[in-house]
This record gives sequence, C-alpha cells and structure tokens, in this order.
Amino acid sequence: MSAVVVSARPEAKSAAMLLAAGVLWGTGGLAGSLLAARGGLHPLSIATYRLLLGGFLTVLLLAATGGLRGLVRTPEVLRRILLAGSLLAVFQASYFIAMVLTSVSVATMVTIGSVPVFVAVSTALTERRRPANSAIASLLAALLGLVLLTWSPGAAGDQAQLLAGLVFALLAGGGFAALTLFTRHAVAGLDPLRTTAFGCLAGGLLLLPFALWLGMWLPVDPEVVALALYLGAVPTALAYAAYFGGLRGAHPVLAALAALLEPLTAALLAAVLLDERLGVTGWCGAGLLVLALAVSYWRPRH
Repeated sequence: MSAVVVSARPEAKSAAMLLAAGVLWGTGGLAGSLLAARGGLHPLSIATYRLLLGGFLTVLLLAATGGLRGLVRTPEVLRRILLAGSLLAVFQASYFIAMVLTSVSVATMVTIGSVPVFVAVSTALTERRRPANSAIASLLAALLGLVLLTWSPGAAGDQAQLLAGLVFALLAGGGFAALTLFTRHAVAGLDPLRTTAFGCLAGGLLLLPFALWLGMWLPVDPEVVALALYLGAVPTALAYAAYFGGLRGAHPVLAALAALLEPLTAALLAAVLLDERLGVTGWCGAGLLVLALAVSYWRPRH
C-alpha cells in the first residue's frame, strides 16, 4: 500500500476543482508579467497586489452571497487564517525573489517542481510508509517534464547569486507544500472561500510594508488597472477558492501535482499569444506533466 499516491480515487468534483486551479494559476504568470512591464512595478509589489486584490474581491463575493453572516471568530479560525496568510506570503515573496536572482524559467521549475516532492516526502515521513513505485515514477516524470518544459541553455551567471535564487525557490516550494498539507483539513466555520479571502488579505498585509518601500502605485491607465483586477480575481481569488475546495476530497499529492498545470498553461499561452515556440523538447515536457497527473489520478485503489 502507498501513502503518497491517491489511495482512493478522488471525487470527480474535487479533482476538477484542483485541475481548474492549476490552469487558472497559469494565466497569472502572463497577467503578472504584463502588469510589471506596463505598470513599472517591482515583482514583490505584483505579489502584494495579487494577494490584496484577490482577498478583497473574495470578501466582496462573500458579502454579496451572505457568506459573512455568522462568521466564526474562534482561536482555531484565527490560527488557520494567519497560517494560510503567512504561507501565501512566503510562497509569493520567495518565488519572486528567486525569479529576480535567477530567471523566470529556473525559479518556476524549482518552485513548482519541488512542491510534489516536498508533499510526498512529508506524507511518507508522517505516515511512516515507503512511497509506492508508481508514486515515485509519477514524481520523477513531473520533475523531468518541468526540466524539459522550462530548461534553457543560457548562461548561468554569477554562481553565488544562482545558489541564493535556488534556495529561495525551494523555500517557495516548501511554503506551497505546507499550505497544501495544513489547509486540507476543514476548520469549523471556515470554508474554502473564507480561507481564500482572509488568507490572501493576511498574506498581502504581511507583504505590504515591503511593497510600499519598493513602490507600488499604479499608473492611471485603464489597461493596467484591468490587468491588476484580473490578476486579483481570476488566478488568485477564483483559483485559490477552487484549490482549497478541491483539497477536501483529494489526496495532497494529487493537489500538488495539479499545481504543475501552472507552468504548462503558462507555456501554452506564451506559445499561442506571444508566438513563443516550445519546440520538440518543450512539448515532450508538457506530455510528461500530463502523464504524471494521469498516473496520480487514475491509479486504482489498493
């Protein structure tokens, strides 16, 4: 028996929500890149806008649907919100720092590729069971797929800076893995939408002092404002709500592997909208990512 693959086939709704979250996250890379270029913002400021706007828009949705009525304020709820916010802040900040120190491709490959590995190792240690061969094969296929999808033969640059960037990328991956593991169990009075709303707000407030210091004022431009609102609404508010909702009925390793759809979606969007060709190597990597997800989902129950 295995502790790090889907031991029981997840409900179709939970799996669909996780996969949708991965695809929506992939659109955030393009939106964030355009916002940084056209708004002249530091990447850390982009992360702050993403969390604050995502949290604010989700709170508005809760208010419109009556989700704020009967809000529970127990110590357990407050701890979960602070935990989710802290991990979201660590994930976003570390990733963007890694991107500055290395490159977008290296930071994305190490961050997203390390998430299922962190989750699998943590789950195996917690449950004291060796990962099944199919789980190991799935994780290796995912990592190899990310390497093929994002690898570039460009110059490595300063080795000390590259090493620091890799450390921050691994910290980002660890933060997201911890978010996956710690938020998959329900807390009374805190559903996925509330977790998204208040977790994003808490994370954004933690990053706000740094963003204000670096500069985060948006130019008065309808296109820039629209990009900021999209970044907060779709790949943040909607995606995290779907992700937290899907965690309730799926194994955490499938949740981590679903996040691999983010770089795959981003690469496909770049190929279609920006005319950036993946090439044979890139398409092989994309195929391996899909294979890793398929193995994780379709593995029969023991």
